[in-house]
Amino acid sequence: MILNGNCPTGPITQKWDKHRQEMKLVNPANKRKFKVLVVGTGLAGGAAAATLGELGYNVEAFCYQDSARRAHSIAAQGGINAAKNYPNDGDSIFRLFYDTVKGGDFRAREADVYRLATVSNNIIDQCVAQGVPFARDYAGYLDNRSFGGAQVSRTFYARGQTGQQLLIGAYQALSRQVKAGSVKLKTRREMLDLVVVDGEAKGITCRNLVTGEIESFWGDAVVLCTGGYVNVFYLSTNAMGCSVTAGWKAAKKGAFFANPCYTQIHPTCIPQSGDHQSKLTLMSESLRNDGRCWAPKKKEDCNKKPGDIAEEDRDYYLERKYPSFGNLAPRDIASRAAKEQCDDGRGVGPGARGVYLDFAASINRLGEDKIRERYGNLFDMYEKITDENAYKVPMRIYPAPHYSMGGLWVDYNCMSNIPGLFVLGEANFSVHGANRLGASALMQGLADGYFVIPYTIANYLARITPGKITTDHPEFKASAEAAKGNLDRLLNVNGKKSVSEFHRELGKIMWENVGMARSDASLKDALKRIPELRDEFWNNVKVTGSGSEVNQQLENAWRVADFLEFSELMTRDALHREESCGGHFRVEHQTEDGEAMRNDADFCYAAAWEFKGVDKAPELHKEPLTFENVELAVRSYK
Repeated sequence: MILNGNCPTGPITQKWDKHRQEMKLVNPANKRKFKVLVVGTGLAGGAAAATLGELGYNVEAFCYQDSARRAHSIAAQGGINAAKNYPNDGDSIFRLFYDTVKGGDFRAREADVYRLATVSNNIIDQCVAQGVPFARDYAGYLDNRSFGGAQVSRTFYARGQTGQQLLIGAYQALSRQVKAGSVKLKTRREMLDLVVVDGEAKGITCRNLVTGEIESFWGDAVVLCTGGYVNVFYLSTNAMGCSVTAGWKAAKKGAFFANPCYTQIHPTCIPQSGDHQSKLTLMSESLRNDGRCWAPKKKEDCNKKPGDIAEEDRDYYLERKYPSFGNLAPRDIASRAAKEQCDDGRGVGPGARGVYLDFAASINRLGEDKIRERYGNLFDMYEKITDENAYKVPMRIYPAPHYSMGGLWVDYNCMSNIPGLFVLGEANFSVHGANRLGASALMQGLADGYFVIPYTIANYLARITPGKITTDHPEFKASAEAAKGNLDRLLNVNGKKSVSEFHRELGKIMWENVGMARSDASLKDALKRIPELRDEFWNNVKVTGSGSEVNQQLENAWRVADFLEFSELMTRDALHREESCGGHFRVEHQTEDGEAMRNDADFCYAAAWEFKGVDKAPELHKEPLTFENVELAVRSYK
């Protein structure tokens, strides 16, 4: 099937305005008749629920945490992009659009990216009005800093805790609607299934994580804002609860999963210190504004203290390889460059899996107080974890799984191929292509929640009858029984290996075979080992406790069960895509100097996969990508 993104016609600068004029509306009195389910309360979900509630819809918002404020958006550190051009350094909406398309290695839909760049400025105004404490310069104006993949300063920030401050802003707006009664907040619920009636999304099945009860909820539309899936690697920068479950359950009900192999490895993570770890800690990309990445030139220097290595014996490899962008090269490029140093035997720290991020030059130039002002909480976090003072010695960093560019396929309206199922933020595939530029995740989440879904969901709701399908429909009972059956199956295996053991083994398979560098041989090896591990899981997993109580072992079990199915699709997608682009690096497809080599003639499309059953090959659907405003070119940052 050739997919249609339903992009408006006409000049790209006018598409969104034209589309808004052509879409159907729901009048204020009728909005009260519709109920919308929003799954996830991070930046995308919190913003969507608050905005839809403000418009007058009846909204039910769901999160598995005990508070919407604990969504993983809180962990975003460095900033949020917008084309305000406050520094007067040449930025514009088109330049932000261009940088994002190029940063994604020309694998994103142009129209969606231009809309994102257009509404980015509205986001900043919205957040300032909410009281988000963005950094300000000496004159009191909002400050900006640089981020990877751009030669302008367009990133608004609140020290190293931008995500937290933005989430508090969205949470305030959400709480106002909860108080007003337009939003009902359902905490400690996890979505276990999507209810589809006559081909349209009409509700969800959840488990109450406190009582264990299986609950059904109906809605005239369902909005998924459930984040990414990089915990498929086990070790990642994501919170332990982040999973693929909601998206995968939707995929198993017919939603297409697009570009699952596009995962981002972040270059600025605290290296793993041992096998005991269950997650990794991110150091914000913003640190590369003032920190210089280097590794020893000579292998024999790797065990020396960094201060004992002479300046002429240090390889500032990003500045050497990418002089135009230097330490602000995009994440995928910076990650591969760091891995290259370590693979060459010049890594530092335990296991020789690390490079230095050095602030000595910036401290000498600006003073320690200025660096502390910009990044103090990040330096504090680093010291608590490593017991090293990064003001005095360089940080040690190494790449780690961080973000999912792939996700459920959506059209220009953020609606999946299942009518009534909308997908926002990291859970969809739409704007980042094969690599996300830093500070663009927060931009997309708030753009989708505050400024896109309020228009596009009305266009769908205006065409249907409100409340036509409720939990009385037989599909809700069937969904609840299926969900309970799956949980009972997990509890009844009564094997000998813990859920964490299986997750760790899967993560090792995925990192070694489907991680930063992928090959035909490694991917085929993963496709052989994943089904074997999945079969062992269903015959030997040990889940203690019962289903009628708080049971985190059971929660982890169903998430890992979904990863064991999804990981196979992700690997198939990576094997299918015979090219290197962005975060998808096939070692067979690289230039002489080790850069990614795209194949535009054969792979200039979004790959959307239709689930056909466990142990069955999925069906591939393609959405061709056309570039009318940005010329397809070799992606160079040199």
